[in-house]
Amino acid sequence: MRALAVIPARLGATRLPRKPLRLLAGLPLVVRVWQRVAEMTVVDRVVIATDSHEVADAAANCGAEVVMTRASHTSGTERVAEVAAMIEFTGFDVIVNVQGDEPFVSTRAVAAAASMVTDGRYPVGTVAIPATPAILTDPNVVKVVAAQDGRAMYFSRGPIPFLRDREDAELQRPFVWQHVGVYAYERTALMRWVDLPEAPLERIERLEQLRPLAAGIPIGVSLVDEPVRPGIDTEQDLERANREWTAYTTG
Repeated sequence: MRALAVIPARLGATRLPRKPLRLLAGLPLVVRVWQRVAEMTVVDRVVIATDSHEVADAAANCGAEVVMTRASHTSGTERVAEVAAMIEFTGFDVIVNVQGDEPFVSTRAVAAAASMVTDGRYPVGTVAIPATPAILTDPNVVKVVAAQDGRAMYFSRGPIPFLRDREDAELQRPFVWQHVGVYAYERTALMRWVDLPEAPLERIERLEQLRPLAAGIPIGVSLVDEPVRPGIDTEQDLERANREWTAYTTG
């Protein structure tokens, strides 16, 4: 099965203005993400999808393949779906969505999400890592609970699984999973996802992956036992990433 990776990028971020074009080790952030994914052997082709000619020009000048998309999209998933629907990309069976602010995304995470689909287990695949119970009280960290076969049961910003009785703390610990926002989709599942109306649970939690889940589209979750470096959302995140970049890429 041929796999296409799409990196959605827009200039509208508020916490870190002009985020795709901010420099990480001398190059635009979105270019660093493109380089990271392009060096993996997991996918056959990698493109940046944007509605900004400024982003497109900067990325193309660094050798990246860029696709212009509409400015009306409300999510990265919609932008990815527009690319997947273009005639030049219809030969790809699996579409991988890697966020444009994740320059430290690991090969293992991308491969784990993609394998959920390429192995025929699920129409949508994503990734989680084991985490400590400390994340349960952080609404900025998305948690996921999965069934024994890896099928996602629910995603939440709240504490799941909830610990009702202290004596069950050890029982709870192996089920505290932090969601990692890398997705792989079968083509038909991706198109169905973006055709669905917003779901009430999605609106309540502000988590778009609850839309397909509520509509009965199963999502497989691959548990990857490795540390995940956070994405870049703030000036502090960018400063940290610049400090760590050389050690990470040469380590």
